Amino acid sequence: MGYPQRMPLTVSHLYRYPLKSAAPLSLDAADIEPRGIAGDRRWMVVSPEGRFLTGRRYPMLTLIEARPVAGGLLLSDRGGQDPLQVACPPDGGPSLPVVVWDDTTAGHLAGAAADAWLSARLGVDCRLVYMAAPTRRQVDTRYAPEGDVVSFADGFPLLLATDGSLADLNGRLSVPVGMARFRPNIVVSGVAPFAEDGWSELQIGAVVLGVVKPCARCVFTTVDPQRGERVADGEPLRTLATYRKQAGGVMFGQNLTVRQPGRIAVGDPVAVW
Repeated sequence: MGYPQRMPLTVSHLYRYPLKSAAPLSLDAADIEPRGIAGDRRWMVVSPEGRFLTGRRYPMLTLIEARPVAGGLLLSDRGGQDPLQVACPPDGGPSLPVVVWDDTTAGHLAGAAADAWLSARLGVDCRLVYMAAPTRRQVDTRYAPEGDVVSFADGFPLLLATDGSLADLNGRLSVPVGMARFRPNIVVSGVAPFAEDGWSELQIGAVVLGVVKPCARCVFTTVDPQRGERVADGEPLRTLATYRKQAGGVMFGQNLTVRQPGRIAVGDPVAVW
């Protein structure tokens, strides 16, 4: 495993996104499962045909709050307005083949009430689906062994970012942005800007995570999550592209796989290799 860097690294923030592209939930602690943070991106909005819908094209998704409750999910407008409680569909209930990028997996249908609630807010006919426990969506085998699984996240169980990298970016912007633009699960503090580019593994308590590839960023970073709309100046992606463009895209953050699950908390020390 090698020797960890002697740096005072700590977990500064943890975020869960129960509904893909919707508002984040800030956590004090999180259970890390093979799919990532427990309950992360297990729900998703899709077209009637099953194609995933995200904040890239439907920025209003970022204004929807989705909170796990006993037996399901509580949907509401920002601030808890006009709530709708949705039950988890049964494992053997109606399902739909759903597409996330190049993957096709099963999405269990949440029902007409949820579909209507979301369609009214996004202005497009859509459906709400759930990833049931038995569903297995394989992580890209170029980066993970056969049997590693992921939720409805774009491709990997977890996304890591660092406070140092965000501070470096904000030092180049006329109007600073918050970490919410990048939608990470784990944020680490106490590290030089973009030092995470050189990491291959990190350990937080008993949890061991593999650093498998940098995250290529897209127009979703230009969506202001407080307003649910794309900003006109194209920031921060425009500035990020001037110094973080690499083969494969404009990079910010690192994708992680889960090598040893467990529980982590804000304030936990982080060892990196």
